[in-house]
Amino acid sequence: MKTENNKFAKAEMLIRKPVSEVFKAFIDPQITSKFWFTKGSGKLEENQKTEWTWEMYGFSLSVKTLVLQENKKIVIEWGNPDELTLVEWIFNPLNENETFVSVTNSGFQGDSDKIIDQVRNSTEGFTLVLAGAKAFLEHNLQLNLVLDRFPKGLA
Repeated sequence: MKTENNKFAKAEMLIRKPVSEVFKAFIDPQITSKFWFTKGSGKLEENQKTEWTWEMYGFSLSVKTLVLQENKKIVIEWGNPDELTLVEWIFNPLNENETFVSVTNSGFQGDSDKIIDQVRNSTEGFTLVLAGAKAFLEHNLQLNLVLDRFPKGLA
């Protein structure tokens, strides 16, 4: 995937679980809903569209899976139709019980201020997602990081 020099967001995290378990957590909405969105229309499948919903925010998003390499890589396209970006997960097994996950979001468009805002929001968002995944997969804890990022009553 081609990323322009400074027009991408990146978040990375070591998750102390086997790569197969970590990979499955990002393609199976039954698991992903424990740390990210609240509902998914189905498992990610290459060249298929899936709907992800964040019920607490009344928001849904269609994602198209472009690449699905088991236990290695996921690439999706998502966003508003006129502002699609790519999200790429790389799963790097360090040993049989540790997986280093790297998430890159690229393809941001607009003026410098808009791109900086998108990169900052994406970096923060995927950092929370990875931290939530780590807590859930390693300790079976649901930290509600995405839910609590924008509490009701705060602008």
